[in-house]
Amino acid sequence: MAVTGTGAASGDGPLAGVRVVELAGIGPGPFAAMLLADLGADVVRVDRPGGGGLAVDPAHDITNRGKRSVLLDLKSADGPARVLDLVERADVLIEGFRPGVAERLGVGPADCHARNPRLVYGRMTGWGQEGPLAHTAGHDIAYIAVTGALGMIGNPGEPPAVPANLVGDYAGGSLYLVIGVLAALQHARATGTGQVVDAAIVDGTAHLTAMIHGMMAAGGWQDRRGANLLDGGCPFYGTYETSDGGYMAVGALEQQFYDTFTELLGIADRAPARKDIARWGELREAVAARFRTRTREEWTAVFEGSDACVAPVLSLREAPGHPHLAARGTFTDIGGTVQPAPAPRFSATPAAVTGGPALPGAHTESVAADWDVPALLPKEA
Repeated sequence: MAVTGTGAASGDGPLAGVRVVELAGIGPGPFAAMLLADLGADVVRVDRPGGGGLAVDPAHDITNRGKRSVLLDLKSADGPARVLDLVERADVLIEGFRPGVAERLGVGPADCHARNPRLVYGRMTGWGQEGPLAHTAGHDIAYIAVTGALGMIGNPGEPPAVPANLVGDYAGGSLYLVIGVLAALQHARATGTGQVVDAAIVDGTAHLTAMIHGMMAAGGWQDRRGANLLDGGCPFYGTYETSDGGYMAVGALEQQFYDTFTELLGIADRAPARKDIARWGELREAVAARFRTRTREEWTAVFEGSDACVAPVLSLREAPGHPHLAARGTFTDIGGTVQPAPAPRFSATPAAVTGGPALPGAHTESVAADWDVPALLPKEA
């Protein structure tokens, strides 16, 4: 499905009618606001004149899809007042400044709650609002490093593998901010009282490791890379190269799935016992040698539709063409840019992308009218 346009007031998803002010930033803040927009919220992004952040063409910045944008200079004499005008009519505000910056600009929690006591004030940072590192710079890789998450990923004897910025910025950051905002929004609607949501990437990423900490405490996880059931140490949970340089992903953990896997792979009669950890190296070599005899496409056909829990490792450009993802519409085309469709899915209030990336300042007039903030409009000469 192709969608065009440069933003919309609100969608018809479960958050229809919720108004969100997003103070422009980079990474996890914009992604969290995009998710709220995907779910139907009316997200107004306050962009700074001259831009900022990463050098991404605004027309291709997918994290700004479905939003509207106004230009305001928070360092100007009337910039903070205009933000507070929006805040007075909003349900949620999202900002990603370092601790104390919003307060110095005059748009901190106290300033906003003085105008709108019901406001949910979402704060997105790497280190959190307090602590020894709260005021220092950082990026995803540092945040996931100190939580133990980065140290879990990769092969033994090699440097940890960097999982792009998905684990920290988006999983530990954006998604936890959205969870916090929605929980606080529920509380505000029930009590009439807003609050501050302090979403720190280090907190969220650490929270993601809860199951692993439990396994470690129970003696079922070794605190080192490539030695465990889910970190590549297990020969039937990992990736294997094919004859054409592609890769297949194997996740045949349960016995019945493992049996199907070894049968379809063609090694059922000579595979060492899966529970004999001392022979895992031998089992890995047998699996690897077999996968090297065919191409990725051929092995995909062998395992297609089975319960072997095997799948081809696809690139970003290949993924939208996978038959299952294509059938579900997991990806969509917006203005000629293929990108992930909204998730999750709702039976009564389906989410949808209401427009392409919001270009900076493109919606000042519509926001001024819809939110009844005429002061946003340029003063007539």
